[in-house]
Amino acid sequence: MSAAAVAALVVSGVLVGALAAYLIWVVLILRHLTDTLGKVVFGVAAIAHRVEPVGGLVTGINGNLGAVADALEALADDLDTSRTQAS
Repeated sequence: MSAAAVAALVVSGVLVGALAAYLIWVVLILRHLTDTLGKVVFGVAAIAHRVEPVGGLVTGINGNLGAVADALEALADDLDTSRTQAS
């Protein structure tokens, strides 16, 4: 076998080894990423579960605040009416 053929085989082997090492490195990064994303999804689900009862409370509070806003508008109208009558 000629020296050029041996050199080509060695260079090919080095390239295949480098590609294999790179692909193994990518697999390890993706496994770590999958683990991290799993933890994030678990945390978000836990937060969603903890704040689930807040939705009904906010709706009730919003309804009560609507009534307060209506009462304040009526009071403001009454004050404007009494000011115009006093003038």
